Amino acid sequence: MSSEQTPLAPETAPDTTGPRPRRLTYAAALAGLEGLALLVGGVWILVLGITGDPDDRGQAVTGGLTLMALALLPLVAARGLLGRRGWSRGPAVITQIMALPVAYNLLQADSMAIPAGIALAVVAVAALVLLVNAETTRALGIRGPGRAQGE
Repeated sequence: MSSEQTPLAPETAPDTTGPRPRRLTYAAALAGLEGLALLVGGVWILVLGITGDPDDRGQAVTGGLTLMALALLPLVAARGLLGRRGWSRGPAVITQIMALPVAYNLLQADSMAIPAGIALAVVAVAALVLLVNAETTRALGIRGPGRAQGE
């Protein structure tokens, strides 16, 4: 068996026998919430682009479809986190990192976007903290760098 096909050692395999750690559940919920918000925003922009009178209908439709496509990343990550799939932490972390500059830009606006920026920043930071937590890492069966197979 090659090293790529070697199964995880029992102590590094995800512990799926007990209850799911709360931190993992909370991280999945936050990722799912972000995905749902992106999906709703995309549908909203798409509907307004089609039924309303936008300056550029093509840009509105493209923006709505783009947001709907971007919603897939956190939604798939949330499903993977709930299923204790080790691969799911990467997309979830990427989603949070992408959310931070968006939150910053919303905070720079002189409008009603400031509360949305605050909420997005809080959710992104909280999700990052939950995703890098040792309990979450163990539940997903993720080994740290430099750890041998049998450690």
